[in-house]
Amino acid sequence: MTRVLNALRKDPQSGSTRSVVVFLHGYGANGADLLGLADPLGEHLPDTLFVAPDAPEQIPGMPWGYQWFPIPWIDGSSEEEAARGMAAAVDDLNAFLDALMVDEDVLPEQVVLFGFSQGTMMSLHVAPRREDPVAGVVAFSGRLLEPDLLADDVVSRMPILLVHGDADDVVPPQSLPQAAEALQEAGFKEVYAHIMKGTAHGIAPDGLSVALAFMRDKLSL
Repeated sequence: MTRVLNALRKDPQSGSTRSVVVFLHGYGANGADLLGLADPLGEHLPDTLFVAPDAPEQIPGMPWGYQWFPIPWIDGSSEEEAARGMAAAVDDLNAFLDALMVDEDVLPEQVVLFGFSQGTMMSLHVAPRREDPVAGVVAFSGRLLEPDLLADDVVSRMPILLVHGDADDVVPPQSLPQAAEALQEAGFKEVYAHIMKGTAHGIAPDGLSVALAFMRDKLSL
């Protein structure tokens, strides 16, 4: 039984939807956390709808904080609970994406997944296992989970942009080359990387500029 994800949205500046960017937020945040990026991005992507779902689980004691799945070293959950939570969140996100494409009458190649931190983990796990490739994945400050399983599990390959701050003290910067290596070994032909110099666990202007150029290119805008 999938859970329905509540989502915020920012309609295209042009009034007509030719593409969709789905923001997937990090642990302890919510959809509103990334939706603010729709304003600077939307000026250059006028026909793009921006959608930002809340992750399916509210974090106890954090009224506005959500998680895609528990993180044992943060909340004391077990590895089994984390794995169960992630499996459920994968189903939830797939159902959300399926419904979004039907509701907005767009094809997978008109959709970009834009993740941050735990949202990046979800994006890099879900997108390659979907039947049809999306236009691309923008992966900020996260990691590729279960990299050893990717080559056997991959169904579709899409362009992927990995972005990380070299001063990230939450998710280690070496997560980027590790993800790139596993993706390339799994047959991904278009894997791009950008290091944000002097940036901690966040999104710097240079990283956002690279992400915008990537999205404009992959969405053919």
